[in-house]
Amino acid sequence: MNVQSMTGFARHEGVVGRYRFAWELRSVNGKGLDMRLRLPPGLELLENDIRKQVAARLNRGNIQASLSLSVAEARVEAVVNRDALDAVLALRQQLGDLVDPAPLRLDSLLSIRGLVEIKEAEDGPEVAEARNAAVMAGLETALDDLVAMRLGEGAALAAILDQQVRTIEQLTQVIEQDPSRTPEETARRLSAQLALLIDGAGGLDRDRLYAEAALLATKADLREELDRLKAHVAAADELLAKGGPIGRRLDFLAQEFNRESNTICSKSNSAQVTAAGIELKVVIDQFREQIQNLE
Repeated sequence: MNVQSMTGFARHEGVVGRYRFAWELRSVNGKGLDMRLRLPPGLELLENDIRKQVAARLNRGNIQASLSLSVAEARVEAVVNRDALDAVLALRQQLGDLVDPAPLRLDSLLSIRGLVEIKEAEDGPEVAEARNAAVMAGLETALDDLVAMRLGEGAALAAILDQQVRTIEQLTQVIEQDPSRTPEETARRLSAQLALLIDGAGGLDRDRLYAEAALLATKADLREELDRLKAHVAAADELLAKGGPIGRRLDFLAQEFNRESNTICSKSNSAQVTAAGIELKVVIDQFREQIQNLE
């Protein structure tokens, strides 16, 4: 399964019968899946199906889906107000002895306000059903294009993230192999510090000093942090290879990367290790920033 970005755009137009429709889908970063729909009047009944269809294809992102619908060929019909017509005919019969008995003409009837209304013809259920089916099929095509764009950007992001993970891995090795971390160098540095303390304060307990020095040496050791960094690198590699909606998991790993790099910088007693730790923090910040674009 490939990695998806959360940003993308797609547009699809279609024609069904006398209707022309167009879908526009926009996707940007979001903590979850948030959909905002804009539907033309009369098609609100499709909202639930639209939301289900989008949710089946996308896991995260702020999605704006707008549908426009126009009629290429307008059809009108004349609707007779039967109650009004019956009232007019009844009145004519009632006044038959007082008015011209000539038959009523169509133009006379049309001149009576409210008797005949000209309005757009309504489609039958079969036409509406075919239109709605075509609209939903058009949405699926638009979703195909949107997902394809998100996958393309996701592939580019995955390559960047992989390179950043490799940099984190290399910096971890640099810190691990720094000469200041060898047992000989650690012993030499502690011996020098103890010698200064003992020479400057003859009343101090030598055994207590060595015990405290051993404790400090244990606290300053970076073995646990380096092992956790390696484990996080392996986890990031596994997620990138697996693909799918991995943005949140990678974001958690980025937090763990950052925690270990902070600890390394605080424990460091070497300029080279500190420099590598600072560079590590910079790469991790870049890594986390890129992850915010992933589904």
